[in-house]
Amino acid sequence: MNADWAYAYCQNVARREAANFYYGIRLLPKERRNALCAIYALARRVDDIGDGSAPREEKLRRLDEERGKLASVDTAYDDPVLVALADAVVRYPIPFDAFAELIDGVQMDIVGTRYETFADLLPYCRRVAGAIGRLSLGVFETRDRETASVYADDLGVAFQLTNILRDIREDLEQGRVYLPAEDLERFGCDLSAADDSLNELVRFEADRARAWFESGLKLLPLLDRQSAACVSAMAGIYRRLLARIERRPDLVLRGRVSLPTWEKGWVAVRSLAAVGP
Repeated sequence: MNADWAYAYCQNVARREAANFYYGIRLLPKERRNALCAIYALARRVDDIGDGSAPREEKLRRLDEERGKLASVDTAYDDPVLVALADAVVRYPIPFDAFAELIDGVQMDIVGTRYETFADLLPYCRRVAGAIGRLSLGVFETRDRETASVYADDLGVAFQLTNILRDIREDLEQGRVYLPAEDLERFGCDLSAADDSLNELVRFEADRARAWFESGLKLLPLLDRQSAACVSAMAGIYRRLLARIERRPDLVLRGRVSLPTWEKGWVAVRSLAAVGP
């Protein structure tokens, strides 16, 4: 299979499924955009296994299949996502092992892991989102990859904490609760109604997410202009989403909170302008 065709397939997946991230991805030059779309396409595939309707054992079997495919990615000639990834890892220093961490995190979803404390939740966030940050960093230009990797991981945690707030209702419908039990107990919140306890809980968690954004955004000065614009756009969209949730905590029990298309586009344009020529 031709690598160009494989990249085009991955870009279509990202454009269709990455409702927030694609606004940043499109700011990259073609070759880096292609590589990041390949990373996203595989992450999307793994996430879809975890979120699908198949029985638990079937999901775990399919995750094992994905692990096996990654171990022999160089011989995958008929899978566009793996063909694109095989080409990308030759071009860029992508930490391929981080995909195994992502799969470990999705496995935690499937087995129904619950979190008593934030310290329990943090490893999950690092696996399902911090790993994506580190994988993405492999596509970017940076003057200090080791330090940048720490900040990329922290930014992934910030994204995931925002996702957890955004998806409270969807997760409840699947029997999943990611918010730490100690936080629910602290605010006397059972997530069954939009009341003062929910408002206080959501704002507390939003404060925590902002602290992780503050750390993660230290990544920007370590990146080249276009990579910084990409990350800034992604983070800008998520920070505005977080602010909307904080203003109206009741929205998280009505459905998935999102931003209008025009606002995402505005954030992306502003991010590109902010990093200068």
